[in-house]
Amino acid sequence: MAKKKTITESDILSYYMDYVLEHNEKPKSVYVFAKNNNFEESLFYNHFASFEAIEKEIFKAFFNNTIKVLDASEDYQSFDARNKLLSFYFTFFENLTANRSYVVYALKSHNKDLTALMSLSELKKSFAKYIANLDIETLDIKNDKIEKIQVKSLQESAWVQLLITIKFWLDDTSASFEKTDIFIEKSVNTSFDILNIAPLKSVIDFGKFLFKEKMHMN
Repeated sequence: MAKKKTITESDILSYYMDYVLEHNEKPKSVYVFAKNNNFEESLFYNHFASFEAIEKEIFKAFFNNTIKVLDASEDYQSFDARNKLLSFYFTFFENLTANRSYVVYALKSHNKDLTALMSLSELKKSFAKYIANLDIETLDIKNDKIEKIQVKSLQESAWVQLLITIKFWLDDTSASFEKTDIFIEKSVNTSFDILNIAPLKSVIDFGKFLFKEKMHMN
């Protein structure tokens, strides 16, 4: 059989996922991987430098597919930040569920500590940008350094929340992962309730008022 003349990034991702699920391990080498899938080894390097790069790209692809679905939804465009994040979660976990066998293979051995897993590094970068673009309201401190700290803290806490949800989903044995759906709704809503800065803004405004009145009286 003649070898394939061209191969796409998507092809390689699919071949890799199929290989590790069939063999329960990574390919021994790029040469073996290319030979098993009937293409020249050199074509592999047009897209990836290593198998580790593929693993990172797979989880980034789950994110990109999620965003593609959301961007195509007119309803999503009109949602506030809370409902946009809820929509992201439900769509993202639909993607994970469609590829559960691979995700379990890739993450299960690291289930107790997903934070340092390199295969999730590109997903983390993309998710951080997504959170930053949600325009979640933070305190208007009028200080660039504090603003940056607020945004960074928001991104990090959102990332930890996503990892906790992934871990819950990995351990979920309920039908259709119904418990994960409940977990997502409760955790996202709770996080936004905690982030509700309206009461805190009222306290700050009241404090400013008292300060001005005190200065006036003096």
